[in-house]
Amino acid sequence: MALKIAVIKDKILSDNYFILRNITCEVTNDRGQVVRQRREVYDRGNGATILLYNRSKKTVVLTRQFRVATWVNGNQDGMLIETCAGLLDNDAPEACARKEAIEETGFAVGAVEKLFALYMSPGGVTEQLHFFIAEYSDAQRASAGGGIEDESIEVLEMPFTRALAMIASGEICDGKTVILLQQLQLRGIME
Repeated sequence: MALKIAVIKDKILSDNYFILRNITCEVTNDRGQVVRQRREVYDRGNGATILLYNRSKKTVVLTRQFRVATWVNGNQDGMLIETCAGLLDNDAPEACARKEAIEETGFAVGAVEKLFALYMSPGGVTEQLHFFIAEYSDAQRASAGGGIEDESIEVLEMPFTRALAMIASGEICDGKTVILLQQLQLRGIME
């Protein structure tokens, strides 16, 4: 299907931290039908996430931190268990994943594997997230982790089976984390 897109209006509503735009466009499909769309689009940049796993111990490393958006949407304490992640800024995706791993978990990982890149909320957010996994060992611990600057991150090393059970119980409800844990399961890496 070939689309023709004509931008009618592209107005910046906010550039306080990220960019919120109001976009009106006309989309013409291959049958010549024109549909006018008005959307607010949130541009926060692209990011990377990485799940650390230890095959011999059958463990994974996750983080727990306060996420204000989840608190606003009903998460009582605002705390979220998740894989480490961050915005690319000017880094390549793999470099970002490695940087976030050491900053948030304290592990300086060796080989990393890129799985894919996904749009996590394409209805209104521009971000594309790059997904990685990496095996870790206790010898790779370079620091206690916990994040930088205004971050207050708790590092959680847990059995892989417990992490999967926490998806079922709702304790882990972060999309990127669920995807990466299920990828380890689908690939049979932790068997």
